[in-house]
Amino acid sequence: MNEPGGLDEIGWDGPQREKLWRYNQHYFDDLNAIGAEQRYAWHVALIEDWIRHNPPGQGNGWEPYPLSLRIVNWIKWALAGGELPPAARHSLAVQARWLSKRLEIHLLGNHLFANAKALLFAGLFFEGEEADGWRRTALRILVREISEQILPDGGHFELSTMYHVLALEDVLDLVNIATCYESAASEDCALVRAWLVPKVAAMMHWLRTMCHPDGEISLFNDSAIGIAPSIAEMEAYFARCFPAVSVPVPKPMEVLAASGYVRLASDAALALLDVARVGPDYLPGHAHADTLGFELSLFGQRLLVNGGTSCYGASAERLRQRGTAAHNTVIVDGMDSSEVWGGFRVAGRAYPSGLACREDVACMQVSCSHDGYRRLKGRPLHTRSWSLRPGELSVADGLTGTYAEAVAQYRFHPDVALSIEGNGRRGRAVLPGGQPVEWVIEHGMGELVESTWHPHFGVSRPCRLLRVQIVDRRAHVRFSWSSEDADSYATKHAAHAEAL
Repeated sequence: MNEPGGLDEIGWDGPQREKLWRYNQHYFDDLNAIGAEQRYAWHVALIEDWIRHNPPGQGNGWEPYPLSLRIVNWIKWALAGGELPPAARHSLAVQARWLSKRLEIHLLGNHLFANAKALLFAGLFFEGEEADGWRRTALRILVREISEQILPDGGHFELSTMYHVLALEDVLDLVNIATCYESAASEDCALVRAWLVPKVAAMMHWLRTMCHPDGEISLFNDSAIGIAPSIAEMEAYFARCFPAVSVPVPKPMEVLAASGYVRLASDAALALLDVARVGPDYLPGHAHADTLGFELSLFGQRLLVNGGTSCYGASAERLRQRGTAAHNTVIVDGMDSSEVWGGFRVAGRAYPSGLACREDVACMQVSCSHDGYRRLKGRPLHTRSWSLRPGELSVADGLTGTYAEAVAQYRFHPDVALSIEGNGRRGRAVLPGGQPVEWVIEHGMGELVESTWHPHFGVSRPCRLLRVQIVDRRAHVRFSWSSEDADSYATKHAAHAEAL
């Protein structure tokens, strides 16, 4: 969370830290972190301290979500060789019993999935009639939620890259523990594997499709780097669970139709396009108002970035980070394309339509519209098209209806050096590797303004964004780069990929 705090100073609960920080404190993720065996004695002491200071039912640690994650972490630690003292085993059983009566059916989504995962872990780890009941409850939830939450293209239905990684880790954990206990609970474990094994390759492919060349996730919807396991860790875990399964490499144009994302890759460029709905209609809590936004990497480095996520809760900053102005898309009359409010709510929301994808040897083109602004008096409709060819990405926006003002925004990574000239019609971006990228505003007027980027929770980095005023209902920006630089990068990238 990028906010320090010592247990001896702030304890396990209290107002000294926000709720999400406290939640993370109660997860016990460090039991299974890299190098955890070197902290074994401390972990034993920490478990004992938690039991002493967190009596049943009291404090953040007994809320269903942190409770679910802690049950799994304690059991994984025990199965990996950690010795739970008798008091800890007793506490673990009490925690599972408490959770079984407080499932987050009112929240659904990743919370309910985490509840079911924890009950399955506990139902396999313990023996007896009560444990069998936990297992049966878990299976009833999982059979329904797996088909609901894992989309046909492998994506997680909340359409957040970060939560997709967490969902993939959940699935691998469930397959893993079902394998561990298949002799003791063969029928139940066989069911879990039958439900999940056919989906994991598609989930891994989705993750590869939605990552940048720097090896980290794109920041669509509620996403931040460093909360979920890294891509390298997920690749290694997948390989341990499925050593014989091959996952296809993403194609130059990859359309994740069920999720609503498109990947375009050409020479040195990788563009990830958001042509998706905001999420499930009944569960838009992690949605941002980012329809028809995109991210762009060049030469293996991020150039255009979404604003990211540094906080939860119901603050003004949380609303700003979820708003349209924090993303690389069009803002009409200063409004959000989807009405984000509270901490995790959306009222009127944008629905995409008319997606068209075309590919030939010279160019890849994608176009899509959304109706998020139709609720305004002038009923504007936004249409955007992307055209990616070697050495160039063009982005064209069009609006119908009436409005007072509209701008298209392009947020640059903080490490990119920027300059603008030609009365705001052209400019240059220099990547950290030294490669120059030119941009020309073919239609519209531009200016550079100050903003922020939030790649991690608790982190805000200053950056700049290009605001392009839409004129006569149109805007068109063309980004271009050197074919010589692209050829050099492509050669090095191919050699690196072959070595891997």
